[in-house]
Amino acid sequence: MTDAIEAIGKLIELVRDNDDIAHHAEGCDLATVGAAERELGIKFPPSYRRFIKEFGTCDIAGEEFLGVYQTPAMGEKFLGSVAETLDARSQYAMPSDLIVAMFDGMGGLVVLDASRADSDGEYPILVWNPGITDRKAMEEVGGNFGSFALQLCQRAVTNWRESN
Repeated sequence: MTDAIEAIGKLIELVRDNDDIAHHAEGCDLATVGAAERELGIKFPPSYRRFIKEFGTCDIAGEEFLGVYQTPAMGEKFLGSVAETLDARSQYAMPSDLIVAMFDGMGGLVVLDASRADSDGEYPILVWNPGITDRKAMEEVGGNFGSFALQLCQRAVTNWRESN
């Protein structure tokens, strides 16, 4: 088992153990995950796939991950990462090998960089700002989704609990 997958397992446990400050959807079956990947033209890295299969989308202690989900009002349209990625591509010419995972709160997008998969199929996490085309100008904030998300959420839960 890779570090990223182990981290997602711990993140799932963290969310379940803190259900008073966490919200999530029902998760996605493999057919839905595959359809979302086909719509984007990119496979999700293993840790992000597991997150989507488990929760679809999730927020905990103020940290929100877009994930993949659908609503009755929007029908078959994929929301979350799929909608935001397609919008960023069409509106801001975001490179097609980036997947939006969350907003950074300062106008940027936290993205998975599919152009640089590691040996486990995981993608590094970057902050992309509209108009940026040079990858070297993008801040790398994590080596993979699982470890990045776990660290972010552990810190958020700790800060939430200490302040309340």
